[in-house]
Amino acid sequence: MGALDAGLVEAFLEMQSAERGARRNTLLAYERDLADAAAALAPASLKTATAETLERYCAGLARRGLAPATQARRQSALRQFYRFLLLENVRADDPSARLEPPRRARRLPKTLSLDEIEALIGAADNARDRAIVEMLYASGLRVSELVSLPLRAAPRPGASFITVVGKGGKERVAPLHERALSALRSWLRERDAMLPKATKARERAARWLFPSATAADGRMTRQRVNQILDACALRAGLDPARVTPHVLRHAFATHLVEGGADLRTVQTLLGHADIATTQIYTHVAEGRLRELVHTRHPLARKK
Repeated sequence: MGALDAGLVEAFLEMQSAERGARRNTLLAYERDLADAAAALAPASLKTATAETLERYCAGLARRGLAPATQARRQSALRQFYRFLLLENVRADDPSARLEPPRRARRLPKTLSLDEIEALIGAADNARDRAIVEMLYASGLRVSELVSLPLRAAPRPGASFITVVGKGGKERVAPLHERALSALRSWLRERDAMLPKATKARERAARWLFPSATAADGRMTRQRVNQILDACALRAGLDPARVTPHVLRHAFATHLVEGGADLRTVQTLLGHADIATTQIYTHVAEGRLRELVHTRHPLARKK
């Protein structure tokens, strides 16, 4: 990447960080995607690229065998980069405006049945692990949200929800049913005894709802949560490959829709910014929706 392009990319990343609160992993992904485009466009530059050049580059992504999701992410990086150049008056046009997103096969989310969820919860052999499984399923938390919960997030007496910080630093309220609350209370009664003994490690770990004696920041890692679920799955007689935090999140949403919850409510509970992301769950409601039309629509009831 030439010095001019490198300077523009650096300015773009600084804007994403300062003005939009982009996380480190997001910034690194933008940087990698733009570096890939710059290498493919050479000896031309990102700054002077034409719409035709970008279209050829994006067509080449498919020929390279990149997954549609990866292609879409790289296109997104280009769109945001050129929008930034346009707003900064570096360019007078946006050459990425006519890029067409790659077609993506509609994949239905993997999930678990209610019986499998019950078996998984029953296989948790200590208070901490049971609280983790119950909370992931009861609230549809992302694993990153779960391990980032501070101790102060624990519900106060009489409360039945936790405040979660999701993607982009956005807060939402995640309700907990009584069984999940009971599991969490059981864990809290044992939690202090599980904190590390060394003073500095204890101070780091004491901040978190699910602390770790070995992690550098004192909180349980996402990898550890996956290990806990793997162990529970094996004890429950389930294939560990089918049991992940994200599968529990899908099960939460799927079972809500099957039970009659509307998509807007599910969107709010999952913390989705766009209802389109939640619409994948409409497949589980098709039978219920047909029944509603046949039994509730005024003309359908007329003989």
